[in-house]
Amino acid sequence: MKLIIVESPTKAKTISEFLGKDFKVLSSYGHVRDLPKSKLGIDVKNNFTPTYIIPPKAKDNVDILKKEASKSQEVILASDEDREGEAIAWHIAQILNESKNKKSKNKDFKRIVFHEITESAIKDALKNPRTIDINLVDAQQARRILDRLVGYELSPFLWRKIRYGLSAGRVQSVALRLIVEREREIQNFNKEEYWTIEGDFFKTGDKKTFNAKLYSIDGKKLDKMEISDKNRAEEITNNLKKLEYNIASINKKEAYKNPYPPFTTSTLQQEASRRLGFSAKQTMVIAQKLYENGLITYMRTDSLNLSSSAISQAWQVIGQTFGKNYQLSSPRYFTNKTKGAQEAHEAIRPTNLAKSPEISNIKDRSQLRLYSLIWKRTIACQMQSARVEQTSVDIKDKDDRYTLRATGQIIIFDGFLRVYSSGENDVQEDEQNNLPSLKENEKIFFKEIFPIQHFTEPPARYTDAALIKALEYFGVGRPSTYAPTLSTIQERGYVEKIEKKYHPTEIGFMVNDMLVEHFPEIVDVNFTAHIEEELDEIAEGKIPWVNVCGEFYGPFKKHLNEKELEVKKDIKVSDTPCPHCKKPMLIKFGRMGKFLACPQEGSKVTLPMPEEAAKIKELEEKTKNEKCPLCGKPMKVKRGRFGYFLGCVDYPKCKGISRIWNKTGFICPLCLDTSERKENPGDIVEKRGRGRGKPFWACTRWPDCNFIINKKPETEKELMELYKQWKEKPKEKISKKSFKKKTK
Repeated sequence: MKLIIVESPTKAKTISEFLGKDFKVLSSYGHVRDLPKSKLGIDVKNNFTPTYIIPPKAKDNVDILKKEASKSQEVILASDEDREGEAIAWHIAQILNESKNKKSKNKDFKRIVFHEITESAIKDALKNPRTIDINLVDAQQARRILDRLVGYELSPFLWRKIRYGLSAGRVQSVALRLIVEREREIQNFNKEEYWTIEGDFFKTGDKKTFNAKLYSIDGKKLDKMEISDKNRAEEITNNLKKLEYNIASINKKEAYKNPYPPFTTSTLQQEASRRLGFSAKQTMVIAQKLYENGLITYMRTDSLNLSSSAISQAWQVIGQTFGKNYQLSSPRYFTNKTKGAQEAHEAIRPTNLAKSPEISNIKDRSQLRLYSLIWKRTIACQMQSARVEQTSVDIKDKDDRYTLRATGQIIIFDGFLRVYSSGENDVQEDEQNNLPSLKENEKIFFKEIFPIQHFTEPPARYTDAALIKALEYFGVGRPSTYAPTLSTIQERGYVEKIEKKYHPTEIGFMVNDMLVEHFPEIVDVNFTAHIEEELDEIAEGKIPWVNVCGEFYGPFKKHLNEKELEVKKDIKVSDTPCPHCKKPMLIKFGRMGKFLACPQEGSKVTLPMPEEAAKIKELEEKTKNEKCPLCGKPMKVKRGRFGYFLGCVDYPKCKGISRIWNKTGFICPLCLDTSERKENPGDIVEKRGRGRGKPFWACTRWPDCNFIINKKPETEKELMELYKQWKEKPKEKISKKSFKKKTK
């Protein structure tokens, strides 16, 4: 019996289906060893030697692996093909070699890798095993050690200077800096007014108008900001209304639009964020499931390459599905311009391009949507370019003083747009301004000429897609780090997402400013990118990992010790007198934000900030009639990790809690219609779904009551009409577990 060890149970199950009785496939359930959480775990005086432990949650599974390895003729390590996967394989080998069982000790472990979980790929990998690549292991080990040194040395500094529980990281702090600097750009932005002038024109005998914009005056092309005030705009508009116009010139040209390359990790996260509304973390979780079920190739890659077999299959699918005129005469290849990109692997693609989304048999909606995106992008990249005809028409007055320009385009051949159009900088027919058939020197007439006021816009806040694109552009992080980095800065409370855009919090500003002022090298984009380049060189066997750690840690530790003595904690004093000692209270930061604290040492007297106290008072007034669902006593407004909620006044004896609902003022009609709930009906309140966060209205007595509507009732009559419509519709049975997944 041969033992194959992978990371994931799903992956193990999929691989087992391809192999016979001679193989047993088990999962390590991710990492089997790691640095201890309770201490640094690195001997900085002895070549940065790490101390690895088996986490408690992994011990039982490790015992199973040891037992099965001792009974197996051969142990094959089949973790993912990236650096982290190589490190997992190495750690498994180390653990099995440390086993006291002589049969498993010092086994000649084989290492296999594959880019896709298909029968042919697995069997081909088994025919071509290799040894563990220690250079990849060293690169991953160096990354882990550097991140641990920064996190465990710098985070306590932030605890002492700002508040306990903060963290700093080599990549996360750079991401935070980008967000904070963008926010300050927005705050400091001064909008400027400018005007454009447009006209709706038509030709004789044609009622349909087309739009043209003022392009030049006296032969000089107008700058964007040239017409800067209303008086100037109205003066030009009045002049234009007095003139007669004809077609001065018509220019037509054919242009080509090429398809986008296949997905890398970062572009998949960006496009899934923009088109599907997925977060980076959500995208990677879904992609992982698709990969483990054998539907797509490995999803952590920055390569744009496609295998020759995939290109050949794409060519066949395109011909069968769309016709020969959509096929390329020769394959299209793409060049990667990403800083530090690794070209050894393959881009993300379906393992079988003949399996279109319609016949993929994927039951999960999110998985199907992401698979569809990947399939379309892969097919499109090997299709013919789109061809468009672009038309530009210049309209002039008789004195040749003013020129207005109308533009339009039509798609001659849709090419790859038949399958994939991103909607961003894509060619599209200008249906709103389809130009009529015009001739040079032809007289035309205006229906209306009007000025339009504009204001310059500040730079946009970062979305998931934009932030990942920026990190990739600067060479900060690698495909496997983008999603966890974005999750970390949110979990730490440094940023919050509002309408899918990142806004730095007050504590985020403080942490960033502290690091920028005192540790500029840690949050410097170029320095962090340089570390990534050195990690790449370690992976290629060019430099020892110990040298990289030593080069970083020596100056860093010296600088940290200097700043520890130099930087004093910034203590702010409020105007609020302490009810205990009557002295002004101190403003401190806790996990839930700012609060007021008694200045006397050892005192535990605290108060909420004035603005928070006002909010609590407002909520208490709103919820004064609420009763504890467990004991019936009054409820008190409290603040937790996820915001305000109601807690029983008899806490800790009674631990009853309740949400603060946004009530509509209406009683649930289904409860009133149901005998067992008629005496104690629920209220109709606003709730929000996950993902895009669209509101809906439902009963507070869910899951006992499943009444739900997607429109807010304004009157009792309207509510009853909505209830009537709801009763007539067939009801989908929703379990409590699935409901929690769909709603907050």
